[in-house]
Amino acid sequence: MDWTRAVNAYCERAEPGFWAEPVNALTNAAFLVAAARVWPMTRGDGGARLLAVVLALIGIGSFLFHTLAQVWAGLADVAPILAFILVYTYLATTRFLGGPRWAGLLAAALYLPFSALVSGAAERVAGSLNGSANYLPVVVLIGAYALILRPRAPATARGLAAGLAVLLVSLAFRTVDSAVCASFPLGTHFLWHLLNAAMLGWMIRVLVRHRAGPGLAPRAGAG
Repeated sequence: MDWTRAVNAYCERAEPGFWAEPVNALTNAAFLVAAARVWPMTRGDGGARLLAVVLALIGIGSFLFHTLAQVWAGLADVAPILAFILVYTYLATTRFLGGPRWAGLLAAALYLPFSALVSGAAERVAGSLNGSANYLPVVVLIGAYALILRPRAPATARGLAAGLAVLLVSLAFRTVDSAVCASFPLGTHFLWHLLNAAMLGWMIRVLVRHRAGPGLAPRAGAG
């Protein structure tokens, strides 16, 4: 694989160059702002603090991709996102559902084949959706946790549902980016950045508030 091959995947990038996507690049600051805002509330909570760090790394990785626009930078973009999903899945299983650590690790490991199954099915039905099909497993997962928690931890379930709603809107903007190029050359990918940063910061808040509130008590040894 040529790791330095140029990638042109977004409406805003009409030419090569470091600042060919200034809006897409600079809106990644939203991830750093979101991480900084949740950082104080994660004190004493190692899992939530790790998520805050990964949230900042998402912004850095995405900035690299939207400036350098090479294959290796694309990996730097998606790797922190996957890390956030896996860590959150572990913590959601151990905290929200009160599962032991092994269950959290198993849930995180199973996310990978689950993701391949759901995104593959979505692509067969609707195509890649401009790459957004890869995020549909997250939609399903958040919805499932919200439904499971609704009778037992309704406040946490509502928080997850709110995060899911923002994710769906942000995915819509991500999906239509290439379709609006002719009428709106800037594209809509930058709105994905802004809304997704807000959504991920909110999801960390939901995690922290669940631990502080009257939700399910985690079992001994849970994360």
